[in-house]
Amino acid sequence: MTNRSRFKRAKRAQETQRAREIQTEWYNKMPAETAKEFTRQVEAARARGPAPRPPDMAPGTAPNPPRPGREPKPPKDQRSPRRRTY
Repeated sequence: MTNRSRFKRAKRAQETQRAREIQTEWYNKMPAETAKEFTRQVEAARARGPAPRPPDMAPGTAPNPPRPGREPKPPKDQRSPRRRTY
């Protein structure tokens, strides 16, 4: 856990208090129907909870497909080069 000075804790508490005041003022300025709709949407989002964790991918698999035109080149054939005979 991070230790914070008394000054920083007090400053953070003041910032939090001011943010709550601003949020309350903003909410009170909205029309009643808009505020109800906003509250309903927030409650629905909180009820959904966090997004499910994406499935684990196989080792060595890139998380994103390459962009078009940036696909890896196919491996070259392992034929011996032709040599000229003199």
